[in-house]
Amino acid sequence: MNREFWENKNVLVTGAGGFKGSHLVEVLSKTNANIVALLRDFDPQSYFEYRNLGKKCSVAIGDLKDTRKIMDILTKYEIDVIFHLGAQPLVTIALQNPIETLESNIMGTVNLLEAARVYRKIECMVMVSSDKAYGPSKNVPYKENERLHGKAPYDVSKSCADLISQMYAGVYNIPVTIGRCANVFGPGDLNMNRIIPGVIESAIKDRDLEIRSDGKMIREYIYVKDCIEGYILLAENIHKTKGQAFNLASDNIMNVLEVVKRVSQAINVPVKTKILNKAKAEIPEQHLDASKIKSLLGWSAKVSFEDAIKESYDWYLEVLK
Repeated sequence: MNREFWENKNVLVTGAGGFKGSHLVEVLSKTNANIVALLRDFDPQSYFEYRNLGKKCSVAIGDLKDTRKIMDILTKYEIDVIFHLGAQPLVTIALQNPIETLESNIMGTVNLLEAARVYRKIECMVMVSSDKAYGPSKNVPYKENERLHGKAPYDVSKSCADLISQMYAGVYNIPVTIGRCANVFGPGDLNMNRIIPGVIESAIKDRDLEIRSDGKMIREYIYVKDCIEGYILLAENIHKTKGQAFNLASDNIMNVLEVVKRVSQAINVPVKTKILNKAKAEIPEQHLDASKIKSLLGWSAKVSFEDAIKESYDWYLEVLK
């Protein structure tokens, strides 16, 4: 981290109460940046509350769909840098409630970018996208020039938000850079429908793990601390990254049953599985090529899968028992 870059910067983090947003606020709080954390509401079980991060930043309560609120935050706090993580992040919820997901993830992004365009004082903005933005493709690993064509509601929302961010960068000269991440895991993720939290919860509570798919879906997994380091690096190098998208990836590529096995081995606790094979609109294989960010900025994921799982397990032991 380039601490000089963050000296007295006014930094807005949307989705600050979420899993990745909380970790980002925690890292930025170790600098002399003035952090504004945008929360839609308080979650007493969140990592944000667990780490008492509200005492290390200014907290603004609001919804990204509220255009006047977003503009008010940018002007009131004289924001210099934006990290846009605010979204409805759950694939299963998106399937059940596509309207909320599309409105939050697409129009929430539009509102923020439009406010930045009118405000005209943003030095850089990191838009947090996802590997899901690529949609289904035979070309794996995905490279940044791959066409974005999500099919399921969540995937479509990320494709659209990603393209809209590129449009604002190109047409309106907003200093936006885009980080497309693989599946992120680590302390603070309380969505037990995700595979790694689910495996750990099953291990701690000694119960069978229900797997929605057939267990053969191949994904890539990256530790949250590596992911946050990548977002920060993109912001610090906005003069190089502006208008571009970058994949943030690791070498942890495996199918669901392999994930269960490796997590079990890392924590030395056996986990039994029950295959439901009920998953809908799942992409068989997704993983990313991160050579672009490595070549330009020297970033790569550093924490081993086993070490990351052990750190995560220690946290879950504390909060789940």
